[in-house]
Amino acid sequence: MITSKDNEIIKNTAKLVKSAKYRRESGLFTAEGVRICRDGVLSGFAPEIFFYTEKSREKYGEDFERISDCSKKTLEVSQSVFEKISDTKSPQGFFCVFNMLDKSKIPYTINNRGNYIALENVQDPSNLGTILRTAEALGVEGVIMSEDCCDFFSPKVVRGSMGAVFRIPVYVPESFVGYMKQLSDCGMKTYGSTPRNAESITDIDFNGGVMLIGNEGNGLSQEVLSACTNRVKISMRGRAESLNAAAAAAILMWEMFR
Repeated sequence: MITSKDNEIIKNTAKLVKSAKYRRESGLFTAEGVRICRDGVLSGFAPEIFFYTEKSREKYGEDFERISDCSKKTLEVSQSVFEKISDTKSPQGFFCVFNMLDKSKIPYTINNRGNYIALENVQDPSNLGTILRTAEALGVEGVIMSEDCCDFFSPKVVRGSMGAVFRIPVYVPESFVGYMKQLSDCGMKTYGSTPRNAESITDIDFNGGVMLIGNEGNGLSQEVLSACTNRVKISMRGRAESLNAAAAAAILMWEMFR
């Protein structure tokens, strides 16, 4: 059992939780909680390290066996040490370190009649995690992200996605605008969400395409909107000027993919 918070493995793991730069440099990210760790393993990913507490092993024995059997290294830690690496208010005692998934290469073949979403400069990890979770639930075939979105491997994104980070294909092109233009040139419909000069989302008959969702405060950039084949909006009856990005994304995806 590791009982010292100054243990080198513990210090490095705590750094992975807090630093996006360190995650990129090391090529590793973390997942915490019984369900998320189990989802990672069931999705075919072997943890580099699996941390657990004695209490969690007793409580989640079946999941412990499943995860530890697939892990390259399994380490028991004391409760105080676990709290040092934990990023949750009520730790369950399961914590995994995984190798990052390669998002620099397109992991799927774009289908002109397929359903995809594209995110530009989404900054809130909670929003990103929720969007990924919703996208998977609604059957989105892939997610395209601009390089200036928040860290895909942030603990809040991983946790908020409820395991979708392990399963849904994600692609980060070198040029987000250029890729949107490329898709449009190939006959793919690209729908830029904006409240101005746009058709109501409920008036469009969708047959595949890419739904674009922008930054929480500023929406999609003008450059990206200009690259889209269509502009869509969510018609609102109340006095609110806008919706939360994750809520807006859920409505847009529901209307597009149902």
